[in-house]
Amino acid sequence: MSPLILFSFVIGYFVLLLAVAYFTSRGSNNESFFIGNRNSNWMLVAFGMIGTSLSGVTFVSVPGGVGTGNFFYYQIVLGYLIGYMVIAFVLIPLYYKMNLTSIYTYLEKRFGINAHKAGAFFFILSRVVGATARLYLVISILQLFIFDKLHIPFVVTALVILLLILLYTFEGGVKTIIYTDTLQTTGMLLGLVVCIFVIIKAMGMDFGSTLSLMNEKGYTKVFNMDVKAGSYFLKHIIGGMFIAIAMTGLDQEMMQKNISVKNIKDSQKNIMTFTAVLMIVNFLFLFLGGILYLYASTNNITVAPDDLFPTIALSDAFSGTIGIIFIIALISALFPSVDGAITSLTSCFCIDILGINKKEGTEKEKKRTRLKVHFTFAIVFFIMVLIFKAINDKLIIDFILKFAGITYGPLLGLFSFGILTKRTLNDKLIWTVCIIAPLLALGLDVLSSPEWYEKKLHVTLGLKSISESIFSGYKIGNELILINGIFTFLGLWFISKKGADKSFEPEVRHSEKIINSIGA
Repeated sequence: MSPLILFSFVIGYFVLLLAVAYFTSRGSNNESFFIGNRNSNWMLVAFGMIGTSLSGVTFVSVPGGVGTGNFFYYQIVLGYLIGYMVIAFVLIPLYYKMNLTSIYTYLEKRFGINAHKAGAFFFILSRVVGATARLYLVISILQLFIFDKLHIPFVVTALVILLLILLYTFEGGVKTIIYTDTLQTTGMLLGLVVCIFVIIKAMGMDFGSTLSLMNEKGYTKVFNMDVKAGSYFLKHIIGGMFIAIAMTGLDQEMMQKNISVKNIKDSQKNIMTFTAVLMIVNFLFLFLGGILYLYASTNNITVAPDDLFPTIALSDAFSGTIGIIFIIALISALFPSVDGAITSLTSCFCIDILGINKKEGTEKEKKRTRLKVHFTFAIVFFIMVLIFKAINDKLIIDFILKFAGITYGPLLGLFSFGILTKRTLNDKLIWTVCIIAPLLALGLDVLSSPEWYEKKLHVTLGLKSISESIFSGYKIGNELILINGIFTFLGLWFISKKGADKSFEPEVRHSEKIINSIGA
């Protein structure tokens, strides 16, 4: 299909986003940017969060992973279900009780300024790397199938896309993103369903017969019972649970949207509705992966896993319609994860690092500071995308989950220690614990899976014999985030003493009440 036609649809899509941004950002202020004036419709938030949670990585990497990992990824999704229930009934009430704009303010009130800064730092680090990895993956696909054919360099593509994202987010922030994410999630899900239907039809099959054939090939196997495997079902479910708690419940980007809803009940409905839809959508992505591999085997198509979906969708075997739908769905999957990331990073840096809400100054001065931070993060994103381009490894979903396990562990440890104990911390030693714990977790992970790091780093670590003797073939999987959180929790216990800060006792009692009610 003509790259000019695909390019025109990309531009048209951006024009639509800019129109939505124009109408939704009128009359916006800093409160609109940070928390949407706490007036967001919970149904729109729930639907838009699907796009933010899935991203372009899910769109190409989850289907691409079916060839070697079957439906094992769904074990993680089952863990998400448990994690989102904890978010809805433990964390959301706490955030609303404290009337937070940034969720990391909780850590300052509970432990002190260093805990607050540490929480914000690890969120910023994780979100910058994770969001830019997702951005790189989708830009590289657009580059391969559209912009290379138009002789537009990768650097220009990345720069223009980031500038366009800035145009529709810099004014309205969360207030705008609630609506643009809804639009983009709609485009992504419609594209997913249409692509499934078209490819099934091209194979001359229906949904039931396709599922049966996938079952015969072994693609539909959900539970891995091999205890030593990284995808062992308990590892995936437990890991998925804590990934959901950390990457959603302790993540400013995701919670920024949730606490923009009018009240606790609506926010809880938002989380549970989002969870139910997410379960269905992830199954459809895995089902799509099975279809793609069936089609590829029939037509002798052999490409890298992350290139499978775009290669088939944009091939000459299909009409131009599916190519257009794929491109729209792909960019619809990309932008909710990038626009929300830049907005939340701006909010986090302004509130948690600069303390803009505590400083004196006019609304205009604070807005000027916010815009500078917003543009700075866009520059950081651009640099990070170029770094990923230099590395040139598009099989990226494993990297994102691994990196999240390292960076979100301290957040998991800090929040759980604050909620589950009444102890106070030596504020000066918090940074020490939050740095040592991830390094210990990373060391264990390297020892258990040296071949993973050899592949990613392209170096020989020479740790295979050590790994075999210590772990006997056991591979640390998505439980890495739990191990990291436990190390952080234990380290915090070591630098703590009995007795909670008197000024914080109402929030502590409120947390205990919530946890006890769940246990009952």
